[in-house]
Amino acid sequence: MASSAVSASAALISSNPKTLFSPKFSSSSFFIPNSPNSLRKPLRTSFSPSFPLNSRSHSSLCTTFTVKASSELPLVGNTAPDFEAEAVFDQEFIKVKLSEYIGKKYVILFFYPLDFTFVCPTEITAFSDRHGEFEELNTEILGVSVDSVFSHLAWVQTDRKSGGLGDLKYPLISDVTKSISKSYGVLIPDQGIALRGLFIIDKEGVIQHSTINNLAIGRSVDETKRTLQALQYVQENPDEVCPAGWKPGEKSMKPDPKLSKEYFAAV
Repeated sequence: MASSAVSASAALISSNPKTLFSPKFSSSSFFIPNSPNSLRKPLRTSFSPSFPLNSRSHSSLCTTFTVKASSELPLVGNTAPDFEAEAVFDQEFIKVKLSEYIGKKYVILFFYPLDFTFVCPTEITAFSDRHGEFEELNTEILGVSVDSVFSHLAWVQTDRKSGGLGDLKYPLISDVTKSISKSYGVLIPDQGIALRGLFIIDKEGVIQHSTINNLAIGRSVDETKRTLQALQYVQENPDEVCPAGWKPGEKSMKPDPKLSKEYFAAV
């Protein structure tokens, strides 16, 4: 079974040798491909303060300024598109429904192009090896590609030293219809595979972070975990914000012209 899945992937790559290294799409964290004729659609925002603009109340600033995305795309700040799909976990076929995590766990949802390729197994195994660290943060990891569950299973059953995955500690979801990839704006239409999109979804089902890499660029588990920790910190401390590179235990900042000086004076 593993050899047939390898052959299928190899055939796809050989028929389109630029598949895994196409320069057509650049790395982006804010604009997401929408269609072949409209690759970028800007985020439109609007806000309506419920207090005078000269107010100096930082608590009001934190609680009453809202920015709402009016795009149809699932950008940061919008509810994550729900889905139910087949997946492979513990060498068995299971069903995964995203909305079942709402109210219970954060979710790291990441897309990768194809099974039996090159950069993909380095990312997938890296997240699996550190799955326990995300468990401690009440977070589940879900991997997604357009491959079938049979291809996923064959890859899991292939030894890592042979380019396989071995046993994983989280599910690999099958998106053979490409509907999930499309709904998250990461599908490359003319190639039928997904860019390396990664989304952090909070317990309310809202996308709080997204990053999209081109096909040849792997992602960082360290940075994903750091961003997750920063998100959880500001949700637990809504009157604070996290500066660049913030890590747990480091000084945060008050989003106020005067109170922020305490942070700047300390650094």
